[in-house]
Parts: sequence; C-alpha cells; structure tokens
Amino acid sequence: MKAAKKRKTAKVKKEKPEDRLKYEIACQLGLGEKVRTEGWGGLTAAETGRIGGIITTRKRLQNSKGAHSNKMEG
Repeated sequence: MKAAKKRKTAKVKKEKPEDRLKYEIACQLGLGEKVRTEGWGGLTAAETGRIGGIITTRKRLQNSKGAHSNKMEG
C-alpha cells in the first residue's frame, strides 16, 4: 500500500504590528511581490537579514525618541 500524500495547508496567522512593519520594509526593498508569491521562507538569508537590520534600527530610533521625551517631561 502506498502512503497517502499529505497536503500542505496555509496556516492563517493573526497579523501583529511587527508583521505589518516587516512587510512594509520588504516592499520598500522591492521584495513585496516575492513575499506574496513565495512567502517569508522564499527569501534569502541576506534579504531577511537586511529586513531584520532595518527593523532593529527603527525600533532603536523609536525607543531613543521615547526616552528623550520622557527626560524632557521629568
């Protein structure tokens, strides 16, 4: 008897704010279409690293602005 083939089903995840930022950056880098067609797993390590680096930079800027405004208020 042959084993039955398993079908891959797309898992639907609830979108988080981080996911929206990640997708926005991917689109800015010209990778939006690739993500839509192949998914996040279709990106190379260099592409994902670039996206991750930009996310980190943006979060650091956001945190430093927030810390700076808190010091001004205190």
